[in-house]
Amino acid sequence: MTYAITQTCCNDATCIAVCPVNCIHPTPDEPDFGRTEMLYIDPRSCIDCGACADACPVDAIFPADALAPGQQEYAAVNAAYYEQHAARPEPVAGPTFHPWGQPSFPRSLPSDFAPLRVAVVGTGPAGMYAAEDLLLHTNAEVTLVDRLPVAGGLVRYGVAPDHPATKRIGDTFARFHSHPRVRMYLGLDIGTDVTAEELAAHHDAVVYAVGAATDRRLGIPGEDRTGSLSATAFVAWYNAHPEVAPDAVDLSGTERVVVVGTGNVALDVARILVTDPETLAATDIADHALAALRASAVREVVLLARRGPEDASCTASELLALGKLPGVRLVVDDQDPRTWAAVEAAAPHEKAALLRGADRERVDWSGAPGPERRIVFRFHSAPEEILAGAVRVTGPDPAGTVEIPAGTVLRAVGYRGMPVTGLPFDEATGTVPHENGRVAGRPGTYVVGWIKRGPSGGIGANRTCAAETVGTLLADAVDGTLPLPAGGARAFDRLARGRAKAVVDARGLAAIERAELARGGAAGRPRVKLGTVPELVAAARGRRRLWR
Repeated sequence: MTYAITQTCCNDATCIAVCPVNCIHPTPDEPDFGRTEMLYIDPRSCIDCGACADACPVDAIFPADALAPGQQEYAAVNAAYYEQHAARPEPVAGPTFHPWGQPSFPRSLPSDFAPLRVAVVGTGPAGMYAAEDLLLHTNAEVTLVDRLPVAGGLVRYGVAPDHPATKRIGDTFARFHSHPRVRMYLGLDIGTDVTAEELAAHHDAVVYAVGAATDRRLGIPGEDRTGSLSATAFVAWYNAHPEVAPDAVDLSGTERVVVVGTGNVALDVARILVTDPETLAATDIADHALAALRASAVREVVLLARRGPEDASCTASELLALGKLPGVRLVVDDQDPRTWAAVEAAAPHEKAALLRGADRERVDWSGAPGPERRIVFRFHSAPEEILAGAVRVTGPDPAGTVEIPAGTVLRAVGYRGMPVTGLPFDEATGTVPHENGRVAGRPGTYVVGWIKRGPSGGIGANRTCAAETVGTLLADAVDGTLPLPAGGARAFDRLARGRAKAVVDARGLAAIERAELARGGAAGRPRVKLGTVPELVAAARGRRRLWR
């Protein structure tokens, strides 16, 4: 028996570190690492030890012969990777199973080095990987800061509620929230409550992990009409983000939704819109979103793509899962002859081949959707204008257009970083200019994650990104180029608590966790999130009357 890696793989390579026979690839030392959609286990050299499954932070690894019905293809997916790449050497005899390289400790400080005080702004995956690196490899003291009164970033507010295994990476990060060398300041906004200069003055270094908080625009007429909104806002809405109101999304009277884009976020919102609400009731989806979806008349979601199926930006695993939604039919609009030609020409390991199981249909947009629930891919079709109750898109004839009636239009064409007060900003890329994570012209200031490299890569990609940034920071410390802080930890504590209305620390965060789990238990759900800042702060302070 061999093991197989499945859909929820986060690519953070924890499994690689524990494999005794080096059968998981690509490794961080190989060129493909960070470029493949997931990691793969070589069935020819796996020795069935299960170490990778025990270490996986998102429960993505299972025995191949015990895969659930919707995951069985992943045994072949793992094997196919090695059919497309050079053969791996067989394990050698001996107690170590395979030869190891020389030990390396690239991110460390001399043993007599005084502890650094490092602030990490942002508690999503990028920030927490950076904090983890500092805490595990050095004696640094870490200050965790977040403008929201709860930690998690995109793990809490970006991962779809029907992907609970992916959310388990949050448990890995949570063990550092109460670390003895960590101080936590949630609900503290850098740039408003405390300036970037004040934060830097109380720490040896500051690492910004603020992500990409807004979305890219389409740049077409009607984009700001009622009923047109970003997928970023929609995702935040169904995940109970406190900065998105419960009534921000109106699905009443909407039978068809058009989603512009075919990335993973586009697939997420399409899937949530047509999934049986009673299935979603077993997740941590926001109460207001669940109520809206139960009352919704949405039966059809159209995914628009400017290019063909061979260029769809979603991962193969998400596309594979989309075709297995119970009670949902997957359709490819056959309006352009290039579309199905690309599907038929695709090699078995290519993404477009996964659409062969979809229905091929020339969709008539003149009428309302039928009674069934379905997702329609329309390739080689770009939006030209959002109208009242419709979206005008390019048709099969380059000179012609088609109007697709739709009550709601969601743009899912990518996230975009926002300027960070006090730091340089590149408007073209939506990132902070840097050199290996070091902010240009700001000694002691660093970036990690999407604000560093742009909105690309999943959760695990932040691990290697953080390793680079932390390595640069530590090298600067050894070289003596970090500015000396003017204030200490106690002075910053007084400053932060004096400026912010309500700072939540690790104890308060634990209280929020207990409150949400208790609400979930009472409702027969895994968790019911607190969806406003006052509710979160009240729970952190133990004021139960606001959330019972």
